[in-house]
Amino acid sequence: MSDNKKTQKEKDFSFRKYAWKQFKKNKPSIISFYILILLVVVALSAHFIANDQPLFAKYRGKTFYPAFQTYFNSAKVDSTINPNTGNWEKLQFDITDWKQLELESVVWAPIPYSPEKPDRYNREYVSPSAVQYYKNPEGKRVVAPGKFRHHLGTDAIGRDVASGLIHGTKVSLLVGIISMGIASIIGITLGALAGFFGDKNLVATRFRYYMTILGVILGFFYGFIARSLSITEGFNNGIGSGLLQLAISLILLVGVTLLLNMFGKLKLPGFLGKDTNVPVDSIVSRSIEILNSMPRLLLIITISAIMKERSLTILMVIIGITSWTGIARFTRAEFLKIRELEYLQAAKALGYSNRRTMVKHALPNGLAPVFVSIAFGIASAILIESGLSFLGIGVPDEAVTWGSLLSLGRQEFEAWWLVMFPGAAIFITITVYNLIGEGLRDALDPKLKQ
Repeated sequence: MSDNKKTQKEKDFSFRKYAWKQFKKNKPSIISFYILILLVVVALSAHFIANDQPLFAKYRGKTFYPAFQTYFNSAKVDSTINPNTGNWEKLQFDITDWKQLELESVVWAPIPYSPEKPDRYNREYVSPSAVQYYKNPEGKRVVAPGKFRHHLGTDAIGRDVASGLIHGTKVSLLVGIISMGIASIIGITLGALAGFFGDKNLVATRFRYYMTILGVILGFFYGFIARSLSITEGFNNGIGSGLLQLAISLILLVGVTLLLNMFGKLKLPGFLGKDTNVPVDSIVSRSIEILNSMPRLLLIITISAIMKERSLTILMVIIGITSWTGIARFTRAEFLKIRELEYLQAAKALGYSNRRTMVKHALPNGLAPVFVSIAFGIASAILIESGLSFLGIGVPDEAVTWGSLLSLGRQEFEAWWLVMFPGAAIFITITVYNLIGEGLRDALDPKLKQ
């Protein structure tokens, strides 16, 4: 009876449920996970948490929802009738000073300031505890009431630090997730190919092998080197245009490679027609070693300096294409182990194609350690973005990020709030991702499975 229960328990075992149960036992990791959820919520709702436009306002008998109405269209325009003159009064929401209007009723955002708009009455590094001023609808300069105070102070031109921190959360999380998304696609693909095929498991004719290599070289030349000017001009004209040019280059690379690969299927007699082992593992491993031999931060700075237009999108792409090596090495190591297991051998014996065996059987079972590397990679990407923002490289001047706020503290050493609060935000976010990574590493370790 006990053997039957044990067998049933083994059948009902789910490693996913087991891993989540183990992860919840790690108190620092589960607390960090909840903090991360809070950061995501703050990032998604930043427009409604910190905004100089009210959430709700009633003006001259008409109801407005400025923060909601400008979420997709920042230059939203509406109008109302002035009862005193009978004339129409036009309001362009993004430039209207709502604090100066005699509103009949209003609901302000928790932080009633936008990150990029200065407050001319609280310039020159006003500290959180200093006396702050506010111009009321009557046009008088008075001491700011509690709801209009800059609770974390201001910078040299009067921008609210708290608002910058809230909107900087969105930038930092976006940079971490998108850049590591790009790195994950590259790293998992190359690592899986290297680990699954190794140096001897992929066989092709010499002609097809040489043609594929030639296709990669020609595809890269025509896609990126020959079109480098077009790509640069595209990004200079705008992010959308730049991404379109980059997509065209990728299509050219893949298209030329596939075209020459298909041409390489021709059967030729003699030396070119003989089969040879394709050293996939050696090619990927040498590429990883070459990229790791270059200082990543210096490489990112160099690539960023080439671009005439500074953009967060370009920065995310650059961080992504230079951060895939760790993920590739983890994926390769897992596939080297998995490819020798019985279920993969059975899949090969059943005649499944290499693509089906790798994608449907090997990949789902080899990604667990990769998630740990991705968690640490997101923390690293956020730290790199903060460092570049601090140095003023790669990030537009108008973009408000934690690093740019921290950089303002260099100009005024007495403005401690410009160092303390952004520094604390960076420290907390990096620590959260690192603790989540530690928790995932312990929870997904199969050696701990009993």
